[in-house]
Amino acid sequence: MLAKRKMKSKDLADAIGITTANLSILKTGKAKAMRFTTLAAICKTLECQPGDILEYISDEDTALSHH
Repeated sequence: MLAKRKMKSKDLADAIGITTANLSILKTGKAKAMRFTTLAAICKTLECQPGDILEYISDEDTALSHH
């Protein structure tokens, strides 16, 4: 979505009020949780829906992908 909106990670982080390091954790899927306010801010800034930026992966799939 960042590429579609021609926006840099730093610009998004600044717009939603988080650090670029924390945004990187969200982008790589390593975050264990995300506040709904952060998700809402990302969607508002990128003019998208949560499903445009999130994907559900079961714990079993995650465990298998690390092997």
